Amino acid sequence: MIKKNFVLLILLLMVGKLHAQSKTIDLWKGQVPGAIIYSSYQQSVDSADNWVKMRFVTDPTLVMYQAPAEKANGTAVIICPGGGYWGLAVSHEGEQVAQWLNSLGVTAFVLNYRLPNDSIMVDKSIAPLQDGQEAIRTVRRRATEWGIDPYKIGIMGFSAGGHLASSVSTHYNEEVYDLVDNTSARPDFSLLIYPVISMDEHITHAGSKSNLLGENPSPEQVNRFSNELQVSSDTPPAFLVHSMDDGAVPVQNSIGYALALEKHQVRSELHIYQSGGHGYGMGRSKNTESSWPEACSKWLESSGFLSVESEIIKSVSEYQK
Repeated sequence: MIKKNFVLLILLLMVGKLHAQSKTIDLWKGQVPGAIIYSSYQQSVDSADNWVKMRFVTDPTLVMYQAPAEKANGTAVIICPGGGYWGLAVSHEGEQVAQWLNSLGVTAFVLNYRLPNDSIMVDKSIAPLQDGQEAIRTVRRRATEWGIDPYKIGIMGFSAGGHLASSVSTHYNEEVYDLVDNTSARPDFSLLIYPVISMDEHITHAGSKSNLLGENPSPEQVNRFSNELQVSSDTPPAFLVHSMDDGAVPVQNSIGYALALEKHQVRSELHIYQSGGHGYGMGRSKNTESSWPEACSKWLESSGFLSVESEIIKSVSEYQK
């Protein structure tokens, strides 16, 4: 018990250290759409099952990691950690990813989005999408203040976070809450790492599906949130990663999305690795799946997202003073 508590303390201190280098933004400023007040529902962070996870999110936040002024290129990425729409893997699919993006000159935002639950929301199926749309709009509204090019804002998701990222990429025009202005929620690109894409029972992740849509969703709900069916010519370009031996989220999720993008003549790049399983974050072995960050950085560079093209990034140094 002492050893377990010590490990938890170290993990929480690590998370605290990372957050000390960041800025937390209240996404809805106390006006969360469709919220139901339930006092027993309290946010928590723990390390059970060997992963640091956040649960019971009631007030979504963006945790901002500003790119170093000497490297900043004006690009921003909103990161959606995975966790089966049950928890948020805030360490290996959140803060660690943000630090890597900072090394590329990209300003990163970890989105602590609401996890679907009938106790605290009127319609749990759209709550994560509401948070994802508002995250894009928030960063775009404040782009000048934060030294970000409003046309270089991407979204990134791991596992169930990949479902959220692909949902924002395909449902960005869907009005799921009352808008205060006409700021676009369309990402300029998406990075999808072993993502849940489909709600099709043959290839979906059953836990993510039931947590988002309930045990007996209608065919209309299944189709609506099967994002490979929602791709259009206006869907943003995507970089995808998956492993053939993924036993949690079948590789067909990424393949189906990539084929849908190809059908609509949207640029995409899909990397399928022979091994790796699921949930490896930035990489946890010497095998090929751990090389995806290098491939991703090359895709970002070749797509023009790592180049300095806008005068707007000059405000970065002012923000950091």
